Amino acid sequence: MAYVLGFFAADGSMYKNRRGGCYIEFQITDRKLIEKIRFFLGPDHKIAIRTRSARWKPVYRLQIGSKTIFEDLERLGFTQNKSKTIRFPKISDEYFNDFLRGYFDGDGSVAFGYFKKADRSSPGRTFLTRFTSGSRLFLIDLQEKLLAHSIKGSLYAHDGAWQLSYSCAASKKLFLLMYKNNRISGLIYLQRKYKIFQDALASQGHAGVA
Repeated sequence: MAYVLGFFAADGSMYKNRRGGCYIEFQITDRKLIEKIRFFLGPDHKIAIRTRSARWKPVYRLQIGSKTIFEDLERLGFTQNKSKTIRFPKISDEYFNDFLRGYFDGDGSVAFGYFKKADRSSPGRTFLTRFTSGSRLFLIDLQEKLLAHSIKGSLYAHDGAWQLSYSCAASKKLFLLMYKNNRISGLIYLQRKYKIFQDALASQGHAGVA
């Protein structure tokens, strides 16, 4: 459930309608992931599909009406229009890696490959991980929590939001933390992001990669 909370912190929304109905909502393009989220929140909830132009993937929408869940999220510090005001919720340390993986799958990215930097004449190998948020305070809290795990990153403003970035060595540590030392059986995660980590670490002969 901590994974779902982390994903909600990144990509979920909550709102009340004019009649006082309380709703939470997820909209994502990965069908398998939203089905797994639905399993934790109640398998009877309907997943709606919004098809865009042929150039874009369909968007899957899971909406849940629940005053109990809404109020639980408020107690954790979540609010409507939370993107710029969210703070890191108070969660137990034993669930931190699941929450982190959920947030990463929603508002994180990992890059591995050869990319040309502005200050270099030729492409160089890059392996880095980023977390993005409209809330600087959320990422400051996250930065401090990761520093407690000896994972050091850099926080900076980017395109109207904030990014917390981790280089190669720190990204290896992030992988092991988020994916529980690569013991992924039973975990929820986005396969495409996990695969990038696998490719990057395997290329370096990392012993923790299966």
